Amino acid sequence: MKNNRRDFLKLGGLAGLGLASSGILSAYTSAETSKQDDILKLAKHVHKQEFNMSGYAAPKLDTVRVGFIGLGNRGTAAVKRMARIANTKINALCDLRPEKTAISVKNLTKTLHKPVVYTDKEEAWKKLCERDDIDLIYIATSWELHTPMALYAMNHGKHVCVEIPAATTLEECWQLVKTSERTKKHCMMLENCCYDFFEMLTLSMARQGFFGDIIHCEGAYIHDILEGNFSKTKNYDLWRLKENIKHKGNLYPTHGLGPICQVMNINRGDKMNYLVSVSSNDFMMNNMAKELAAKDSFYKPFVDKNYRGNMNTSTIKTHMGRTIMLQHDVTSPRPYSRLHLISGTKGTAQKYPLPARISTNHEGWLSEIELKAIEEKYTPNLVKKIGEMAKAVGGHGGMDFLMDWRTIDCLRNGLPLDQDVYDAALWSSILPLSEWSVNNRSNSIDIPDFTGGSWKKNLPIDISLSKGGTTGVI
Repeated sequence: MKNNRRDFLKLGGLAGLGLASSGILSAYTSAETSKQDDILKLAKHVHKQEFNMSGYAAPKLDTVRVGFIGLGNRGTAAVKRMARIANTKINALCDLRPEKTAISVKNLTKTLHKPVVYTDKEEAWKKLCERDDIDLIYIATSWELHTPMALYAMNHGKHVCVEIPAATTLEECWQLVKTSERTKKHCMMLENCCYDFFEMLTLSMARQGFFGDIIHCEGAYIHDILEGNFSKTKNYDLWRLKENIKHKGNLYPTHGLGPICQVMNINRGDKMNYLVSVSSNDFMMNNMAKELAAKDSFYKPFVDKNYRGNMNTSTIKTHMGRTIMLQHDVTSPRPYSRLHLISGTKGTAQKYPLPARISTNHEGWLSEIELKAIEEKYTPNLVKKIGEMAKAVGGHGGMDFLMDWRTIDCLRNGLPLDQDVYDAALWSSILPLSEWSVNNRSNSIDIPDFTGGSWKKNLPIDISLSKGGTTGVI
């Protein structure tokens, strides 16, 4: 895969992305050569926008023809969900493992979808991207391949939906932005938590002024998957465990960050200015590696590695003077939490610990009856239209299906997507930025403006379904 990535960058040509000629990226074309001062330069890079992808409506597609790359747990589930959406056609499937493609082919046997299969060879995914009968590439591979595949797909005229994070370096973030602007192809990160029911409710409430001026928001991903990181079967080639060795900081910020960025109109009226980040030491991962290696020599190479710390806490200051707190811990034995907290001048909402709660004063949370009335008033039309079907189809309680259905409906009706390439780049950039801060005694680091200043005029996302909503469900 290293050769594959190196060949791609060589063939793709950074000059064609408009970056190499500026001198900004000429010295750092891979993660191995990116040093601390390089990250600072990329964080301060001033972007001259070629085309504004925020609010961009691509030409309508009556039928959205889809190709899937990566058929592990998430990819396989996505194929099953997409097969339930009308006016889609699954034309191609790709995974390095033949047994994985076979599962998805079997899942589609009773449908009208008859995809071509690409497997066995590491570069088979390129053949899929080069097909003329695909409009959208859905990428659910290991993290290091997200950006190379997304770039290749856009350069071959395809819209892209890519699993989180969309990028793991600032270089990759800028590549995604430049390529999307140049090709006018959508690059949407599949941040499904933006489509969870309480998150969408609070977004609707914020749009209608319920919280007043937003002061502070918090998000988190606290999920004990310590054993899963070491599983030989859960993640291909233990890629996720290797990411926990390769990177420090907040490796997985977007579940908590995406929904609150939408509430705060980040990239659409406000922007992030700078970040500080601090991490604990590792108290769990190396100990587990030692325990496993004592029983199975397979795990000996993973002993005494420089694992990321258990808990990372990052804080962000925005241009408008608001603050964001993010946390990441995937190894401690704590109850699951995707903290979603919104604090405004007129009200507060908090999800996790469950049940989700809302308050309008310092005296406590609203009653269930009061909360029910708020839900009836502020539930967005998207949830009213497709919410029950989404719950029936499933995918993290239905939010995955809401995300997929909404994306297809936007492409079919020529509507802007709820998440654009600037969101994908910004939310993903927290990984390398927090890593830099952790490695530099929690000093602050600037957060790039991937919009090139257009955040000042970009409009907030419309979730009202005032347009669209025409796609059926099978």
